Amino acid sequence: MGKKGFTVIIERDAEGWLVADVPELQGCHTQAKTMDELLKRTREVIELCLEDAPKSSKTEFVGVQVLQG
Repeated sequence: MGKKGFTVIIERDAEGWLVADVPELQGCHTQAKTMDELLKRTREVIELCLEDAPKSSKTEFVGVQVLQG
């Protein structure tokens, strides 16, 4: 992987799996039971997504907001 950094959003699902999503790359996500394995898999899936993604499909992550209802 090159030097470009990617934002990775990490959540834990109801079954305890860690789930990583890379918002800049459409459909780029993975999961694992441990943080070490998740980060390894995330690097791998980013490389795959970069190979398959058309140049125009990349977006820029802007931020996260919490909205009160």
